[in-house]
Amino acid sequence: MGLVKNFSIAILGTGFMVLATVAQAKAVTLTYDRSIGSPGFGPGELFVPQGIAVDSQGNTLIANGRGINPADGTSNYNLGNKIEKFSPSGQYIGAIGSGGTGPGQFDEPTTVDFNPVTGDLYAGDVYNNRVNQFDSQGNFIRSFANGQFTPLIEGRLFFGPSGVTFDKTGNLYVGDFNGERILKFTPDGQQIGVIGGTVGTAPGQFQGVAGVRISPVSGNIFVADQYNNRVQVLDPNGNPLLAFGSAGSGPGQLLQPIGIEVDEEENVYVADSINSRVQVFDKNGNFLTSFGENARDASGNPVPPPALTGPPFGNPLDLTPGRFNWTGGTSYKDGQLYVGDFFQGRVQVLNVEGRTQVPEPSSALGLALLGLGAATITLRKRGQQKSVFSLEKELQNN
Repeated sequence: MGLVKNFSIAILGTGFMVLATVAQAKAVTLTYDRSIGSPGFGPGELFVPQGIAVDSQGNTLIANGRGINPADGTSNYNLGNKIEKFSPSGQYIGAIGSGGTGPGQFDEPTTVDFNPVTGDLYAGDVYNNRVNQFDSQGNFIRSFANGQFTPLIEGRLFFGPSGVTFDKTGNLYVGDFNGERILKFTPDGQQIGVIGGTVGTAPGQFQGVAGVRISPVSGNIFVADQYNNRVQVLDPNGNPLLAFGSAGSGPGQLLQPIGIEVDEEENVYVADSINSRVQVFDKNGNFLTSFGENARDASGNPVPPPALTGPPFGNPLDLTPGRFNWTGGTSYKDGQLYVGDFFQGRVQVLNVEGRTQVPEPSSALGLALLGLGAATITLRKRGQQKSVFSLEKELQNN
């Protein structure tokens, strides 16, 4: 990245603009557009929105919480436990599923996504330990992977199916949060593979497989490795390629990342949950930008997350655009990023701007050859002349 930037400046000095434009194209910005849903327990209201998906008509589907009785900690099936549907303008349309253990019912829905080949909707069902499959109209088809997800383990608050994503042929990959692995299934729910499975900090090992997303460009698998405070990138066969992120609150640092998305240029969007923000990286893990901050009380202090035994909302709520009480589930669709505001009962929709396709360095160098003579003069004057071939090699390795 640094070499591309420096080389573009040298060429810019000669009046040739191509590589300067390429460097600038890496800039990505996020801006607030609107919010969907509001905090509460009634129709169209949300609490702990986890999974988010957007259908082909632009409707937004949101996995809505799990009702808990604060008195004894038991599940209240009449609260949440369904997938709420909103129109493109944010109007509440209705729900898919209901609370319970029967066909098409949920006991805490989590991750949701549409199969790009069949159009079917898949949703994780935590306490029922399975995945529920519906058609594009919300009609129940089947449940599968019953009992295959690792249960709750000591020291963690979460378990079960944690992320759903699809490859280009329609096979689905489902994160098993406490199993430190990703399960691969055919579209009709037959298991055909496993990726990972070992707890640890080494490449290919995990501590809490949270969000999972397959790149539409390379087929690489991007995983939010929650308790390792990093993102891991695997090739399509599950072999580790790289990891980025470290524990902290600075640019490029993470505190328990959950949701993850990858766009058409392989920019990576990470819901940095405890930092209450979204961070954007390029495909090599270079930090690009961030958006969001902690919800604040009247004195300007960060609002803490709620107690486990009380209502699932921060106190007070701060519904200022761009403020979150934990960022959670995510979805990317048509230049917009949908981000769950975990403890404020809403989804914030962000515009993604500046996503111009960035040519590969070798292609950019080929374009620059038109100005090579002038560029060579500039580099010679600075005592930095290099051959075309050595520059191309350095750019390809960058």
